[in-house]
Amino acid sequence: MAVAVVLALAMPLWGPAVLRQFAFFHVRRVEVHGVRLLDPQLVVDRMRVDTTRSVWDDLEVWERRVAGHPQVASVVVDRRLPGTLVVTVTEVVPVALVPSKDGFRAFDATGRALPVAPDQMPVDAPLVLRRDSLVLALLGRVRTDAPEVYARISEVRRAGAAELVLTMGDLPVRAMAEVTPARLAEILPVARDLDRRGLRAKELDLRYRDLVVARLR
Repeated sequence: MAVAVVLALAMPLWGPAVLRQFAFFHVRRVEVHGVRLLDPQLVVDRMRVDTTRSVWDDLEVWERRVAGHPQVASVVVDRRLPGTLVVTVTEVVPVALVPSKDGFRAFDATGRALPVAPDQMPVDAPLVLRRDSLVLALLGRVRTDAPEVYARISEVRRAGAAELVLTMGDLPVRAMAEVTPARLAEILPVARDLDRRGLRAKELDLRYRDLVVARLR
């Protein structure tokens, strides 16, 4: 082992081409991190790595194989000597569930259907009644920029070409289709103030510039 470690430290002189010939550096373990919806074994299977391979083989080959999966946004493969590959995956995140003839399908912010089966694994995302690129892109921005708001949204639907209704709990929120995450976040202090005063709104309306209109029950 000491000889192998010395060889690894002397890599600028020896290089991976020499080190990969040593059985000591054959892959004996693959660790997968960052996956929530993806099966870690699927990641390992896509790498097509076995114990005849060396951790000094080209890591980019394994990265490209994993990156080809539509559920993978990015992937980094690192080596941990002597024989472990560490795979860190960033998944494409579902932002909405859309009903189809085969049940619900998960979609990302670009409008792409994802290979996720909501009936087999939990997907915590709002319901959108049809595939709508504007709504999906909005949900992607809200999830990133206003996560507290996104966590409250259970459904989004169109109310005409230029308006949306977002259901947050049992509270409808009306907004223009071009609403921003920052504008949606303005409902949070209003909702907290209504709760503090013991008032219940039947609807919040963001369609008027610089106003949050609360229609009370």
